[in-house]
Amino acid sequence: MKLRFILLILSLLAFGSAAAGGFLYYTALQEAAVNEAEVQAVSRVEMIQKNLTSFLSENLRPVRALAGMSDLRDALLHPDTRNLAEANLLLDHFNYTLGTDVCYLMDREGNTVAASNRLTPESFVGYNFNFRPYFRQAIHGVPATYMAVGSTSGKRGVYSSYPVYGPDRDHPIGVAVIKASIDRIEKEIVTHEGEIVLVTSPEGVIFISSREDWRFQLIRRINSDAVAGIAASLQFGQGPWEWVGLIIEHDGTAVDRQRNRYQIHQAAIPNDPGWQVVHLRSLKVISGRITGPLIRVSGLIVLFLCAIIGLAVFFLYRKASREILRRRSVEKALRESDERYRAIYNNTPAMLHSVDRRARLVSVSDHWLSVLGYGREEVIGRPLADFLTPPSARFLEETVMPAFLRDGFCTDIPYRYVKKDGGVVDVLLSAIGERDESGRVIRSLAVSIDMTDRNRAEDALKSAKEELSRYSRDLERQVRVRTEEISGILSYTPDVIYIKDREGRYLMVNPRFAEIFGVRREEIRGKQDIEVLPDAVAHQFRKSDAKALAEQRPQQTEERIPHDDGVHTYLAVKFPIYDGAGETSAVGGILTDITAAKKARDQLRRLSAGIMEGQEKERAAIARELHDQLGQILTALRMEGVWLANRLKEADPPAADRARALCDLIDTSIEEVRGMAHRLRPNVLDDLGLVDALDWFVNDFERRTGIPCRFEHVKVQELDDPLSTAAYRIVQESLTNVLRHSFANEVDVTLDLQEGVLMLTVSDNGRGFNTLDLTESEGLGIAGMRERAGLVGGVLEVCSSPDMGTQVFLRAPVNGKRKGAVS
Repeated sequence: MKLRFILLILSLLAFGSAAAGGFLYYTALQEAAVNEAEVQAVSRVEMIQKNLTSFLSENLRPVRALAGMSDLRDALLHPDTRNLAEANLLLDHFNYTLGTDVCYLMDREGNTVAASNRLTPESFVGYNFNFRPYFRQAIHGVPATYMAVGSTSGKRGVYSSYPVYGPDRDHPIGVAVIKASIDRIEKEIVTHEGEIVLVTSPEGVIFISSREDWRFQLIRRINSDAVAGIAASLQFGQGPWEWVGLIIEHDGTAVDRQRNRYQIHQAAIPNDPGWQVVHLRSLKVISGRITGPLIRVSGLIVLFLCAIIGLAVFFLYRKASREILRRRSVEKALRESDERYRAIYNNTPAMLHSVDRRARLVSVSDHWLSVLGYGREEVIGRPLADFLTPPSARFLEETVMPAFLRDGFCTDIPYRYVKKDGGVVDVLLSAIGERDESGRVIRSLAVSIDMTDRNRAEDALKSAKEELSRYSRDLERQVRVRTEEISGILSYTPDVIYIKDREGRYLMVNPRFAEIFGVRREEIRGKQDIEVLPDAVAHQFRKSDAKALAEQRPQQTEERIPHDDGVHTYLAVKFPIYDGAGETSAVGGILTDITAAKKARDQLRRLSAGIMEGQEKERAAIARELHDQLGQILTALRMEGVWLANRLKEADPPAADRARALCDLIDTSIEEVRGMAHRLRPNVLDDLGLVDALDWFVNDFERRTGIPCRFEHVKVQELDDPLSTAAYRIVQESLTNVLRHSFANEVDVTLDLQEGVLMLTVSDNGRGFNTLDLTESEGLGIAGMRERAGLVGGVLEVCSSPDMGTQVFLRAPVNGKRKGAVS
């Protein structure tokens, strides 16, 4: 009984030990499986990330080469049938060679002018894609890669764009685009059981997915504004973009709507900000790798109790077989990973190479060979120094290689490669070392970045800086010269010049200012008018300065300043001064002494008035002579002609007819003489006044010329003789100009009196003229009218432009209210 109990206890202990060992074994296996899955997932994400990066960038160099083709530039500059046909053939060639979806060309406005799919129902020709970011970046000179759904074809693709420059190479004139299908990279993503691979946009839209039902859905919740932004961009089709229900936990796991839990890994895609590769692996599948074998082991344990040795051997055999299969699977994955690495190494668009400890090339990438123009068999095994310029080769052997073998890395080493055709390529090289078990560097992995264009740009920038420096020095010299010239002008000009701030404090005055007002230039700075000038002068200055500042434009006025020899009149020009921000910071003034000029002008006006008064008297005298003398003679001749016609009426009828014709001719002459006398000095102007005189003259003008002429007036009081004569002569000269020059078919003359000012207007609808283009002879008539207006204290304005007619305006005071003429 005791033995049985002991055996039972031992059996229970054995069972408990076996159960504990099984649990610990299961836990260890589960942890190992999770860790292994973690490592595999990280490796898998990195591999997918590298493959996707390579796929996204594989068309950047081809599209750059395509954009540099002259056929595309010609098609944009001269879009005729021939140039467009050449461009289409080139696009067809690139599309066929690269195996892409479509290659096309857009102008500066985003319109597609040529495309390889032009003959298909999905042709891009004629469509405008200026809303696409790849176009906006490229048209500003920045190459772009862009993933989206085609707005025309509805197919997913990767768009690679590059600017097409004109002959000046300054500004893009269009954009070349290559679109590659996403389906190829999606097919290359081979998933295992319980594995989901996604590629998501910055907005969370699933663009590439191993699960078709998740494609174009959202990996996370977003608000309605973000959804509206996705719809507006047209990047991912028409929607709807619904959330797939995936909740990402903080412990590196995620749960879907069916409560399936996944191990999640995310990695950013280089050069595509916000885009990510997302890898999901079902925890159930991972655990299944443990629970399945455990269940089988448990069954084997039961059988093991029945068949101790046989089942134990079978169990060990099965376990060993699984381990061998797992190792073979891992080895196969490693081989595939190595093949992918080699494919990426050889096909990546970067200059990659490896050297051994003696700096001999052991491997080079295809891009390395393409840039330098060699074949692989020509370079493998040769020293790297053979492909460098002599200075770079010495630098490699004497400095870089010893330091690299010691440290195991080097960064940004400037080299100059020599191409097979003799050209030189400037590069920056960075490398890391591969070590053996003893830690000794046995080979390198180096990346060379082509710096040729950048170095050329830096040299050009350096030359530009030197040229700018020379220009700056020359500009400073010119500023000094101009400053000296301006200082000389300010010092020796006879004009008065000053500058004040907005508060009226003097900032600068010239020597003439100081001389007139008897002040020192150093003492007046910072003071106001009232502190240094007589009250009357200070009031004048302050008033005109304030007006220039208030109206923000130059002002012209006359100012009177007392001198030792009396009061002088100055023509003052006041103007605002602006700072760099366009705000008024000061006011300036330039005063020119016009005292002598005003005296001369007054004398000239008096002389002109005397001349015109003499002309009017002479006209009146001639008119009287014509009317009294010649008119009487013609009247007598007519009486004799009538008598002679009556006398010869029966005796000689032909002679009587001649006598009557002579009477008619005399009648015409009498009318002409009377008209000439009226035009020289109409009696109606002296007898009845200006209104009746103008009414008669306007009617006579219409009768003589056939041009309709209207005269409108209000009741105008009796005017003095000079003003009436001036107004009459201005109308007379204006209508004469209408007849000679305007080709008008309608003329209006208006006369009005407003608040003691006579308003006279003569307007026509003729061809008009440019008032600045008058010849000297054409301008004499207008100058004479202005002189007459000035003599009576009035102002005459002439407004005209081509094909817009002409208007003559006279404003003159009446009843002793006349002032000096204003010109």
